[in-house]
Amino acid sequence: MWDVSHEDFEHLVGEGLDSLHADMLAKLDNVIFLVEDAPEDGSDVLGVYEGFSLAERDSYGYGEEPDRIILYRENLLAHCVDHEHLIAEIRITLVHEIAHFYGLSEARIHELGWG
Repeated sequence: MWDVSHEDFEHLVGEGLDSLHADMLAKLDNVIFLVEDAPEDGSDVLGVYEGFSLAERDSYGYGEEPDRIILYRENLLAHCVDHEHLIAEIRITLVHEIAHFYGLSEARIHELGWG
């Protein structure tokens, strides 16, 4: 497996977020984006959304923890063949996990070609 440092990977995630349409990011008020090396359960997922989708909530309450979108650096690197592929997969993974935030199911995300 080839390597990209944690810092460089975080930079690529930031660039991926910057490349997304403003409408997609408009309601991400209480969402943080994190990079972790790998999931604790050892699975091969590329990213995960942790929280309650907009379809499941009315509003955030006082003191409520932010929702989290986590991208897994080692899994993405293992999945990608080169730097350009990695950039594309980071963007796809961001779109996929943001879609979960908006309440889209896994089936619907795949129907739309976002995962």
